Amino acid sequence: MSVSDSTLNQRIEALVADATRSVPAVGDLEALHALEVDLTGRRSLLVEAKRELGRLDADERRQLGQKVNEARDAIEELLAARRLELVAEARSSQLEAERLDLTEREPGRTGRLHLVTQARDRLEDVFVGMGFTVAEGPEVETDFYNFEALNLPPSHPARGMWDTFYVDVGEPGTVLLRTHTSPVQIRVMEATEPPICSIMPGRVYRRDTADATHTPVFHQIEGLVVDEGISFADLAGTLDAFTRAYFGREVRSRLRPSYFPFTEPSAEYDISCVFCAGVGCRSCGGTGWLELGGCGMVHPNVFAAVGYDPERWTGFAFGFGIDRMTAQRHGVDDLRELFTNDVRFLEQF
Repeated sequence: MSVSDSTLNQRIEALVADATRSVPAVGDLEALHALEVDLTGRRSLLVEAKRELGRLDADERRQLGQKVNEARDAIEELLAARRLELVAEARSSQLEAERLDLTEREPGRTGRLHLVTQARDRLEDVFVGMGFTVAEGPEVETDFYNFEALNLPPSHPARGMWDTFYVDVGEPGTVLLRTHTSPVQIRVMEATEPPICSIMPGRVYRRDTADATHTPVFHQIEGLVVDEGISFADLAGTLDAFTRAYFGREVRSRLRPSYFPFTEPSAEYDISCVFCAGVGCRSCGGTGWLELGGCGMVHPNVFAAVGYDPERWTGFAFGFGIDRMTAQRHGVDDLRELFTNDVRFLEQF
């Protein structure tokens, strides 16, 4: 190798050493781009060295070419690593600058979680303690996930059980505000192989007129268990264990035969009245029981919709309103009280 080639080698080594020191010290993306042009641009030493390759014999060309490629790879790796760091720093600075503090506080007073939020957190804690995982899904759903996959085809008369808000997106009647959190069960089964043991809390929407027991926007929590050999006895035992853990050992639960399109057999889930301890009062209609929600064994057609073999897998599902459970647990006889934002009411909890 000639003296000039040896000097070029030394200059390339010095270039890499200089890049190793200078690239990590660059403070912003604009300065990094300028340095990148100096190190690898058309007038850089690396490009100059590549032009020299044409006048060298085969051995010298191979040695110098390898040196140039190694130097370029090392410099580009340094530049890429620093670029990622600067992008992350810039994003963090932007987020911090745009952050809004939405906390509303008065001097000498601290905020607290809403009663429904407290109930949702407690419900999740109880079920997680029983071995369930927590899953969530979109509030704007397609007709397939909200109805069809749940054994409710377009002509099914049971669709009348839900007063639905449809969204003006796509074909009419294909996109809606979910009427229950059951679509999340379908999404979980599509994405997961059994066994499954999961709960699905969230906000749902129905065209209900607000009264003491109904609101058009409310919160549900549903559960799904799928495995081999799951029976109705497992469902009853799970709900009984949940009732005692959430409401206390003095509260009892029962199941009454009912109908839901996505479970067979189906049942209504009741608890002994928390207002009168089962004696009978206005809140429970004199029966001593309060209806919480529905449950049952997952219908084979639902398993077929997600590709599960109903001959192999069985499972149960349940669901109830978080708002209603909150009201019953705390002795609130009108659901509207939970959402009027009356501080005098909220401060009690």
